Amino acid sequence: MTASRPSRLKPEVPFDKDGRHTGFVRLFNSVHESAYGFIPIPIVVFRNGEGPTALLMSGNHGDEYEGQVALCRLAQTLDVSRIKGRVIIFPLANYPAGMAGRRTSPIDGGNLNRSFPGDPDGTVTQQIAWFLSTVLLPMADVIVDLHSGGSSLMYVPSALSRRPDDAMGAEKALRYLKAFASPVAYLPTASQGTGDERTFNGMVARLGKIAIGSELGGAGTVTPVALRMAERGVRNILVEMGILPESDRRKGEVPTRILEVGGNEWFVYTPEPGVFEPLVELGDEVREGQPAANIYFPETPWRAPETVRFLRDGFVLCKRQPGRTLRGDCLFHLGTDTGL
Repeated sequence: MTASRPSRLKPEVPFDKDGRHTGFVRLFNSVHESAYGFIPIPIVVFRNGEGPTALLMSGNHGDEYEGQVALCRLAQTLDVSRIKGRVIIFPLANYPAGMAGRRTSPIDGGNLNRSFPGDPDGTVTQQIAWFLSTVLLPMADVIVDLHSGGSSLMYVPSALSRRPDDAMGAEKALRYLKAFASPVAYLPTASQGTGDERTFNGMVARLGKIAIGSELGGAGTVTPVALRMAERGVRNILVEMGILPESDRRKGEVPTRILEVGGNEWFVYTPEPGVFEPLVELGDEVREGQPAANIYFPETPWRAPETVRFLRDGFVLCKRQPGRTLRGDCLFHLGTDTGL
């Protein structure tokens, strides 16, 4: 990545001026319907004097709504006079995907969370990734990237953080993860969803920064429980950073249970196309070899279902939502206790 190649996206808001500033990041996009038009990606900046910077983001995937609602509320309710430093809210990062209610962009098919570091002269999604990589991320001390399961998955509402390699970074990440105060949190020890270094978290790690993520629920909807957790977690991160006063900290209902998610054996995949019958529910404790799901074949109703099994013991963090499934779809993934 060569940061000297500037982003072509143009923010309408100042980043170094005190006050609350709202507007758009202009992504110029010449199309048949609008020769000199731009895609308006919303952004809100709060600044009150010197201090740390928090980047709060949602809409990395357009069909994940809990974080979008939480950050909309924060943009409307955060009192700039009570903060110390700067808060940047980027609630619809992949704007075309968000407006279409899709995981990926309807313009170029791009998955923003598999597009980093991006390209300043690339597709729309690649340009957004480059703007994040070279403009917003370098300004931030701590980043929050709110996700959920989207249209195809449902999660136990949880927070997560990629564990840095160095001990000091790992301790800091764990501190912020616990500050989020979710009932469940986890540390991926391998690249979740096989995004490798193309993910947003991969980019954050390359820049040596700390990011707290979430999986707030899913199924293309918003639940009160997940929304409360997101709002509490984001404000607690601002408290932990010293941007908001300690009096704003809110305790979770229970102490955070810290899990890890590792490689292939933590996941269960569909072996054949068919209809998925789950045999366990979110939050269940399961054992290696335990049946996870039956796959039925309605187009050949006399064929016996195929049973798939868990490859290890663990806690069911995630479950596929649609019943119809294809070979290679993720049905479940587990978390295992870390003792932290």
